Amino acid sequence: MDSHVNQSTPSEVDATLRAPLRWLFAPRCVACGDPGLPERDLCSACRDALPWQGSACARCALPLSNAGTCGHCHQHPPPLDGVVAAFVYAFPVDGLLPRLKFHSDFAAGRVISQCLVQRFFDCPRPSAIVPLPLHPGRLRRRGYDQALELAKPLARALRVPLRDDLLLRTRATAAQSTLDAAARKRNLRGAFRVAEGVALPEHVTLFDDVMTTGATLHAAAAALRKAGARRVDAWVCARVA
Repeated sequence: MDSHVNQSTPSEVDATLRAPLRWLFAPRCVACGDPGLPERDLCSACRDALPWQGSACARCALPLSNAGTCGHCHQHPPPLDGVVAAFVYAFPVDGLLPRLKFHSDFAAGRVISQCLVQRFFDCPRPSAIVPLPLHPGRLRRRGYDQALELAKPLARALRVPLRDDLLLRTRATAAQSTLDAAARKRNLRGAFRVAEGVALPEHVTLFDDVMTTGATLHAAAAALRKAGARRVDAWVCARVA
């Protein structure tokens, strides 16, 4: 579990996410390769192109013309009380996240982390941030959990406990990207459970990199609710429109 640190403003938080020995290396944009902004591995053009999420459904983060709740969530309330996405899944985020997830590009991850702090800094603080876990077999093959790596600096910055001990992934499921919406739900039945003997906070915020149909987050939220969580929200890096 991450401990609290004494950070209180986005600018102070930004300093903790800078690469060491920055004075030796000029910033370089991780999206296009052009010279980066001071102490940020993004150029001004790619920074201005960041697809920040605008008006969206409060329950699933689907982009809407006006903020509120989408028709599907009205008719079929999800197990999540609320979802906030930092970005729409578009350039340059749609390139940076796969580089972190599949190619160990932690420079891309650092840029995303800086943006997440900026986006979620003013959100109501949960009792704990819970990154969606990988199955142990997939974790061994990949060597790291991208959701956990992104959640660590976010939790430190927001001074919220990081609880990567709460939720377990108990089944090795097929990759969600290969399945349609109905198959995604079937694929995740019984995939998560809450660890035995741990204290479950009343308000938990799940964290993941990309939300498509929401099936993975819904399965994790259902497991937390079954174990007694009273409020379960989700923060995601990007929402597929």
